[in-house]
Amino acid sequence: MEAWVIWIIAAAALAAGEIATTGFFLAPFAGGALLAAIVAAAGAGGAVSAVVFLAASVALFGLLRPVARRHVHMPPQLRTGTDALIGERAVVLQRIANAEGVGAVKLAGEVWSARAYDEDEVLEAGEKVQVIEIRGATALVTEV
Repeated sequence: MEAWVIWIIAAAALAAGEIATTGFFLAPFAGGALLAAIVAAAGAGGAVSAVVFLAASVALFGLLRPVARRHVHMPPQLRTGTDALIGERAVVLQRIANAEGVGAVKLAGEVWSARAYDEDEVLEAGEKVQVIEIRGATALVTEV
């Protein structure tokens, strides 16, 4: 089997591994294997292809991984819309009882319909709660 075919198979296997793990660890190595396949197809020897693989993998890993990590871990202050409300504290304005279908909280200066995150939990007016999730226009909350 030709060397460039082996490099293509390695690139495909590494890319498949990246898709399965989503840790952005194997993608630079898949790129390095792809560049090594191009070099091997151009007629370079096995040693040259291996050096290209290592150099390209290290370079891609060093350049791309920090950028990917910044995008994966978005800090809370950059969240927008209802995502920004998750984790916020609120005050119960109207008794929250899921079985009765009632409940309201004051959240970020606005009145929201609310339900308890735990189906059996009942929260009385005046209690402090924390937003766990937003579903539509309803805040799912739990006692602080």
